[in-house]
Amino acid sequence: MRRAAPALAAYTAVRLFVLLVLGVWVHRQGHGVWETLATEWDSNWYLGIADHGYADRLGTAVNANNLAFFPLYPVLIKLVAAVTPGSRASVGLALAVAASYLAAWGIFAVGNRLHGRRTGVLLVFLWACLPVGLVQWMGYTESLFTAAVAWSLYAALTGRWIWAGALCALAGLTRPTGIALAAAIALCALPGLRRRFCPRVLCGALLAPLGWLGYVGWVGLRLGRWDGYFAVQKLWFNEVDGGAETLRQFREILTAQTRPELFLVMVTVSLIAAVVLFGLSVSDRQPLVLLLFTGALLAIVLGSGGVYFPRVRFLVPGFPLLLPPAVLLARVSRRSLVLAVGGAVLGAAYCGGYMALVWTGAP
Repeated sequence: MRRAAPALAAYTAVRLFVLLVLGVWVHRQGHGVWETLATEWDSNWYLGIADHGYADRLGTAVNANNLAFFPLYPVLIKLVAAVTPGSRASVGLALAVAASYLAAWGIFAVGNRLHGRRTGVLLVFLWACLPVGLVQWMGYTESLFTAAVAWSLYAALTGRWIWAGALCALAGLTRPTGIALAAAIALCALPGLRRRFCPRVLCGALLAPLGWLGYVGWVGLRLGRWDGYFAVQKLWFNEVDGGAETLRQFREILTAQTRPELFLVMVTVSLIAAVVLFGLSVSDRQPLVLLLFTGALLAIVLGSGGVYFPRVRFLVPGFPLLLPPAVLLARVSRRSLVLAVGGAVLGAAYCGGYMALVWTGAP
């Protein structure tokens, strides 16, 4: 924790500045900061699950079945709210903020192990400055999921396979993209098993997919059909189409529209940047477990035919994609670093406020 202190301080500074800008922006529009962060969009779905539980039938209404949302976050909200004062919305927001610090610490641990302390601090800073970084302090699952991902990857990098598998299972109970992490952990465990059988490695590999498989299986049993979870996702228009919808949106926003929505332009540019950063990560020969996770995450996000605008948010846990710019920033001059840091913080503040208060859709 002492070694990670500069990274956590940098993370706090960025998030507080973004929050300050949001507060001024919200005040001018006559809204409240707390409501914006704790009770809007997906936050409402998780709070509804904590209050009333899950649906017990599939139904036919689109975008209406809460079985699409994984259970760990609403369960934690319910458990913590039962023993603490305050509303469940406040508890949910507090959990997200606390999880964001666990995530930042884990991200630092990965960056520090691979490239040293300076790179670890800059990696956390860049993660805090993501265009949609505001969701890290909203009633969303991104912070909790990233915390599980970061520490699972760190455990794999340090040969702690039982921890890697157990944390991966928790990630699989948090978001559907937990399957990307499960694939990375399980596949990286196999070479070790081939060379020399080790019960710990085998245990980690078997634990990794249990969270995701457990929830998907439970939904199937609840709805009385083996494909129950995928039927729910179909009602939310989340189906794999090999990237056809993504490419259509790229063409529409970058070439067909004369005045595209600024938020959609940001999403498109960010997705293209993520692909470029993955290419740089491959050329930098990142550890296989990181490449497998970010590659699988990108494939899921870009290969989906579902809603387009939240896709950058889905990539928030893909922090290893930020390692190439973090390594680069660790080597530049102080003047260049100050300019880059200042620009990143201002961009994060503007994009966060725009996403929450100008953009009319979900983050």
